[in-house]
Amino acid sequence: MKYLFICYPKCSTCKKAKKYLEENNIEFEERNIKEDNPSVDELKEWIHKSNYEIKRFFNTSGILYREMNLKDKLPEMTEDEIIELLATDGMLVKRPILIGEETVLVAFKENEWSVLKEK
Repeated sequence: MKYLFICYPKCSTCKKAKKYLEENNIEFEERNIKEDNPSVDELKEWIHKSNYEIKRFFNTSGILYREMNLKDKLPEMTEDEIIELLATDGMLVKRPILIGEETVLVAFKENEWSVLKEK
């Protein structure tokens, strides 16, 4: 099974995740989130497939998130508005994201990603 690995190549966490995938012989196709931002449809699918809260998909430590004051704005927005906002700029999206047929993992936490070794 091949996964879609969405990352920002300059991100240290993305580099760790990529190394983890390679060391564990997990097949993946890499996609640069800055050059190829997730679409509204992709984000909807991943959010619903992941069972994460929508906030988990935001890069809350990013400059753009803080500049846009999203911590205060998000609670007043609908899910569709939030997804449309996420789709405007890859730098708003938490990364890396790993997408499989039944799997969506956001951010790299080795204990969460260890389920990949069992597949």
